[in-house]
Amino acid sequence: MSDRSILENALAFHGHKCWASAAGVRAGLAALRALGVERTGSSGELHCVVEIGDNHGAQCFLDGVSYATGCTLGKHNLDKAGWGKLALTLIDKRGERSVRVSYWPTHQKRIAESAFMRKRGQGIPPTDIPQEEAWALVDIVWEAPEEEVLRVGEVREHPYRDYGEVMGLVPCAECGELVAKAYLRVVGERHVCIPCSGYEG
Repeated sequence: MSDRSILENALAFHGHKCWASAAGVRAGLAALRALGVERTGSSGELHCVVEIGDNHGAQCFLDGVSYATGCTLGKHNLDKAGWGKLALTLIDKRGERSVRVSYWPTHQKRIAESAFMRKRGQGIPPTDIPQEEAWALVDIVWEAPEEEVLRVGEVREHPYRDYGEVMGLVPCAECGELVAKAYLRVVGERHVCIPCSGYEG
């Protein structure tokens, strides 16, 4: 699959076209190339730490990274550092190596002045902005030379200890919903989920 096809699929997965998702795709693909690895389909190959935080613009970066690398919250091979930065560290678990890739703001003035971002600033949802304006924004990031929009760090040794997956789900003795065993809490002689336990965590 071509990189452009990956971008198009990632944006469809994300739900709208935006510069931050495109930047995430580029960063994820650059990290894969730097490590010489393929997109992962399992939790045993790669692990990704994305440095975005919560409730800030450009969180869309995460979906681009996730789609490009195959690292997902569901496979538990993707974590958020919570630093509010558009950067990632991709870890090759088998090869025990990692690389950090960060988005570089060379074109942020062009992005901020784009028709798309002016409309977003007026509160218009991204899905209501004309497609040609959305693609014009995406292409600012996508068409730029890599060295203008990304900083790809050195590949470094990265020992990785994997504690494995805790298998098994059991019904909560209170609500009856399935709970992963590691998240059960003991109340008296009953094994219950965290919400039914009254515990904080």
